[in-house]
Amino acid sequence: MRTRTVSTALAVLFSSTALAVGTTGSAMADSAKALPISSYGDMAVDGVHKRVYISDPSGNKVVVTDYAGKVVATVPNLPGVQDLAIAPDSRSVYAAVPGSDAVVAIETATSTAAARYGTGENTRPQTVAVAGGRVWFMYGDQPSHHLGSFDPAQGRPEVALDQLPGIGWYDAPELESAGNTLVLGVHGTWSGLAVYDVSTSTPVLRKQGMPSGAANYMNDFALSADGKKIVAASGESPYAATAINTDDLTRTGGYRVEAGNPDSAAIAPDGTVAVSLYAPYDKDIYVFKPGATAPYRTYMYAQGTAGGDIISSRGLAWAPDGTKLFAVSGGYGGPFLRVLDDATRFPVKATVSAPAKAARAKKLNVTGKLTSDKSFPAGSKVTVTRTDIGSPKGKWLGTKTVGSSGAFSFSDTPPAGGNVTYTARYAGDATHAPASGKDTVAVSRTATSLSLNGNGALYSYGADVSFTAHLGKTYKNRTVEIWADPFGADKPKKLLKKGKVNSKGNLSVTVDMTRDTTVTAVYAGDARSGSKTAKSTAYAKVKVSTSVSKHYKTGKIGSTTYYWFHKNTDPVLTTSMTYYKGRQQRFGIQVYYQGRWYDADPEYFALGSNGKSVVRLEAPGQSGIRARMRSSYINGSSGDSVNSTTHGAWKYLYFTK
Repeated sequence: MRTRTVSTALAVLFSSTALAVGTTGSAMADSAKALPISSYGDMAVDGVHKRVYISDPSGNKVVVTDYAGKVVATVPNLPGVQDLAIAPDSRSVYAAVPGSDAVVAIETATSTAAARYGTGENTRPQTVAVAGGRVWFMYGDQPSHHLGSFDPAQGRPEVALDQLPGIGWYDAPELESAGNTLVLGVHGTWSGLAVYDVSTSTPVLRKQGMPSGAANYMNDFALSADGKKIVAASGESPYAATAINTDDLTRTGGYRVEAGNPDSAAIAPDGTVAVSLYAPYDKDIYVFKPGATAPYRTYMYAQGTAGGDIISSRGLAWAPDGTKLFAVSGGYGGPFLRVLDDATRFPVKATVSAPAKAARAKKLNVTGKLTSDKSFPAGSKVTVTRTDIGSPKGKWLGTKTVGSSGAFSFSDTPPAGGNVTYTARYAGDATHAPASGKDTVAVSRTATSLSLNGNGALYSYGADVSFTAHLGKTYKNRTVEIWADPFGADKPKKLLKKGKVNSKGNLSVTVDMTRDTTVTAVYAGDARSGSKTAKSTAYAKVKVSTSVSKHYKTGKIGSTTYYWFHKNTDPVLTTSMTYYKGRQQRFGIQVYYQGRWYDADPEYFALGSNGKSVVRLEAPGQSGIRARMRSSYINGSSGDSVNSTTHGAWKYLYFTK
């Protein structure tokens, strides 16, 4: 119970001889899917089953996704699994599993571990490749790593260790292979390459070394499908990846990048080269056409104040047919598997230009253009569609031939008004990625008349009020929607009725007015009649009443009924009001003096969850005092604005001896 002191109010009112009365926002289908991994080791792509294998050394598993990046399988129990290599026939992916001293064969048809090839106690294989019909692996610990191999075609293959006697490496070299060629690459400050012929079980050195200028900080390298070319993600100056001839390890070119040393490289079957950088604030991936030294396509991800998404070291791999480039990213946004469609094809920009406005049933002209760094084949075509209220799924308008400059044009007579969108789609070709462009025309329609009654009306709490929408003449559509949006964030806008108007053009609903409410009638339009919206905002009072207790009788003074109290008895006034979270009632009090009622300062008291507020009014301690009070809801001042201001009835109090 709260206390309101009437003596304080009296003191304010009577403290002076004179009373003071106060004044009142490209067509490429690139995608990214989250990976359930805690670390990244390596990636291998199976082109037969269209699967991507990703090793998670910390998670002791290999995750398998489809070409869209969706996880389809997990191969568990692979302690510290590192490098992956796929067999030429795509039947198996071989995983180096140092924690099991084994190389594990994962069957691609089922994505399950099918065989374990023990490499010997404490051998800890780190990297792996398949060449010359054998599985090759680097094993050991710092500062001594060696080369081993086995023939998986044998039922119980004999594992050969230390196949390069007298040769060891501080860290396990990366292994890459093509046909009978096996390349060993040492990463780090003093990088190096060694090329071996492994057409027999005994490796034969062809060449070793590193081109001048590319000898430092190689982070990754890729070997072309024909085994003739190496691309090293190394520390050239200025920043570039290095193209190397496999036969003599001479530098044949470079792939310039902008903001750091490359740390991943991959070569597509047609010779297209992709490299990535550790570049939180710059471009992440560069793609180069065969023979080119400047990229024809770049990618940048998730830039922000904290930096961008980062492509993992050794995090690139092409699909065997070259149609997709896969990238594992981490940093601030990962880990993700990013799937880059059409990375080997030149990007295309398609633009369409139509008039901003046009008349319905009148001919209009549309132009467009395809733009690319590579010219388009003669006879290239775009497919054109029109989308409007009559054809929401699009209507095919045929194909249009693209000129030598990439330009095209067409004419159309729109049968429907409203927003009409023209879309031109280029399907792509052997060297160009798909692209599409569109533009929208505002096509004229006849204005529609729609009205709604009840705007501005004030109703008692809970009144059932009829709202009627009236629709004028239209072409075909006679359907109207009526929505109610009660004030307050806790009640969403609600569809009350959707239906055809009657023969008089009317559609009615009944609204229970418990809050101020915006009622909206919506006509969507049709092919010839414009859309229209009509709104009415109606207002609802709250319920409010006050009960009085502790009086000893009631009686009239003049024509007004008073509650009579002894001068030292505190009246208790209980207000009941429609509840709303955080709502307060305004407790107003006035005192009668010399023929007039004078306001005391009002106070606000919170409602309980039952909608009640109990206030004890401190007695004045003197007789002959007349006062009156009332409880009110004041929109905006009572803690909310969902109802309209409502005043309760005055309760009259008289204090006697």
